[in-house]
Amino acid sequence: MTQNPLTLTLVGGPTAVIDYAGLRLLTDPTFDAPQTYPGGIPLHKLTGPALDADAVGEIHAVLLSHDQHPDNLDEAGRAFLPRAGVVLSTPEAEDRVEGVTGLAPWQTHRIGAVEITAVPALHGPEGAEELSGTVTGFVLSAPGERVVYVSGDNASVALVTAIAERIGRIDVAVLFAGAANVGRFGDADLTLNARTAVEAARELGDAVIVPVHAEGWHHFSETRERLVREFGYAGLSDRLRVPEAGVPLPL
Repeated sequence: MTQNPLTLTLVGGPTAVIDYAGLRLLTDPTFDAPQTYPGGIPLHKLTGPALDADAVGEIHAVLLSHDQHPDNLDEAGRAFLPRAGVVLSTPEAEDRVEGVTGLAPWQTHRIGAVEITAVPALHGPEGAEELSGTVTGFVLSAPGERVVYVSGDNASVALVTAIAERIGRIDVAVLFAGAANVGRFGDADLTLNARTAVEAARELGDAVIVPVHAEGWHHFSETRERLVREFGYAGLSDRLRVPEAGVPLPL
């Protein structure tokens, strides 16, 4: 059986278009211009999207790791949601955002032949949910197609291990990296950093690793260049595919 083309186009930050098994999927929509988002912990967006909401075209499903932080769902991203065929996120997001279908961990939603399974994620160190809120990742699968893991804002390598063990095989892993850190948990990051991304890659067998959520915001405390070096020093450069914003990356 011939596989459908699999590509990822980075829009910016955590936002990417994934062409998978004939579907077009969008992760964590963020289309706002650079600005500061006020609040208890202000967030500073440094760069705008490589593609605006109109340029991404038809989207069959949005994979929203969580709705409570503007670096994962901003105002223009919220306005985009009704244009998507389906919006999948956490049960808490379903309660807060009209049109969202909430999935508990390991619950599956089917679109045609594609199964989209929610998988656990932890937005910080152990016990972070009380302050950071609930987040989710996703696994994509379809007959004859590669299995794709989208981590969402997950900082836990242990959860990556558990997901890999339960799923059995993951061919492509889209890891939210960047060592997001706003100081809420001291030196403990809210997403994977370069070192823990390498640890996660090792837990994922020989999966191709695609880092997103690694540029464009002040609170992303590590650069993609550091991530690339870390994978090189670990002898894993051959598995890393770094997307260029706005340019489709064949996988």
